[in-house]
Amino acid sequence: MSFLIKRQEFSMSRNGLYAVLAILLVAVVGFAIYTYQEKQKPALEVRIDGGGVQINGNGG
Repeated sequence: MSFLIKRQEFSMSRNGLYAVLAILLVAVVGFAIYTYQEKQKPALEVRIDGGGVQINGNGG
């Protein structure tokens, strides 16, 4: 009977491990999407209007 109790505790800890792995996977994918979007921003922006010429760089 004690074998069944130990097996159940192991199963619960495995579910917790899967939950932690899922959270880490979501965090990594989110960070990858954020990084990709940041790299897609133009490195140099030139604006010409009535006030003159304005040049902005984002440091990329």
